Amino acid sequence: MKKYWLVLFLTSICLSGWARNKKEQWYSIAFYNLENLFDTHHDEGKKDYEYLPEGRNQWDEKKYQSKLENMSKVLSMLAVDKVSEGPAVIGLAEVENRRVLEDLLKQPDLVNRGYEIIHYEGPDERGIDCAFLYNPKLYMLKSAKLVPYRLKKQGDRPTRGFLIADGTLAGEHVALIVNHWPSRGAQSPAREYAGEQVRALKDSLQQIDPHVKIFIMGDMNDDPMDKSMAEALGAKRECKKVGKKELYNPWWNTLAGGEGTLKYRGKWNLFDQIVFTGNLLSKKSGKLTFQQHEIFRRDFLMQLEGKYKGYPKRTQAGGQWLNGFSDHLPTIIYLKKR
Repeated sequence: MKKYWLVLFLTSICLSGWARNKKEQWYSIAFYNLENLFDTHHDEGKKDYEYLPEGRNQWDEKKYQSKLENMSKVLSMLAVDKVSEGPAVIGLAEVENRRVLEDLLKQPDLVNRGYEIIHYEGPDERGIDCAFLYNPKLYMLKSAKLVPYRLKKQGDRPTRGFLIADGTLAGEHVALIVNHWPSRGAQSPAREYAGEQVRALKDSLQQIDPHVKIFIMGDMNDDPMDKSMAEALGAKRECKKVGKKELYNPWWNTLAGGEGTLKYRGKWNLFDQIVFTGNLLSKKSGKLTFQQHEIFRRDFLMQLEGKYKGYPKRTQAGGQWLNGFSDHLPTIIYLKKR
C-alpha cells in the first residue's frame, strides 16, 4: 500500500510539472557567420576565384562537402539543449548563393529540420551574402526584402545590404534584420553609416506597427561599445535604460566579462551580435520575452593546440586546409512566452 501511494505521489509531481511546462513555450533565434561557404563553381561577375579548384585555396568538391558537413553539424546543435526544435530563425553571413544553402539543408544533420531559405543575391564583389533559415512551423513569414547599403560617395566599394524578414513568432509580430557590415579594412565611419541606415529601417518598421518586436543581428565588424553600435544604431548596455522602441544589447556585458566570438592577436572581440527592441524585456504574462543569451562554444569548434590554441578553428589558415568550422562562434537568444 505504501508503495502504491509513493508511485501515486511521484506521478502527481510529474504531471504537475508537465502542466506547468505546458503553460510556457521557449523559442530561440541564432546567428552564425559561416566563413566563406563557397561552392566550387564561378559565379558570373563575382571575384570568387580563390574558391575554385584551380584557385589559391584549391577549393575542390572534397573540401566543399566537408565544409557543408561541418556547418550543418553546428547549425543542428544550436539551442537544442533548451529548445528541442532548435532555433525558429537562424541568420547567416558569408554564403555565396542560394545553391550552397540548398546543399546545406540536404545534409543529414539538417534534412529533417524543415528549414526554409530567405536569400537575395547582393552586390558584394566577392559574392558573399547574408541569409535566413527559418522553421515555418514556428516563424510564419509574411514578407522579405533586401535593402541595399547606400554608398556615401560615388566610387565606394559595394557591400552587403540589410536583409529583412517580417512575420509572426508565437502569435506576435516579429521582424528580423540580418547584417554583415563593412570589414575592418574599411574605416569606422563606413560601419557607423551602416548603423544609421539600420536604425532608420527599425524606425520605419515601428511606424508601420509600434508594437512590432525587432531583432537586429549579424557580423557587425565592431564590438558592442564601438560607435557604430552604441551611437549610430543606438543599442544600449543596461536594460533598465531601454525604452520599448529602443534597442538593448546584452552582449556588451558579455564581452566585458571576457567572452567573445572571434579572436585577433590574442584578444577576444564580439562582432556577432543579436540586439532587440525593449518591448521584449516585458515580464507581462502572455508576452514573448527575452530570457537569456549565449555564445555557442564547444571544444570541437576551437583550436586545441599550437600557436592559435584557444582560437575558433577555421576552415583554413595560412594557406593550409584545417577542415575546421569558422573564425566566428555562433550566438543565440532565448525567448519565452507564458
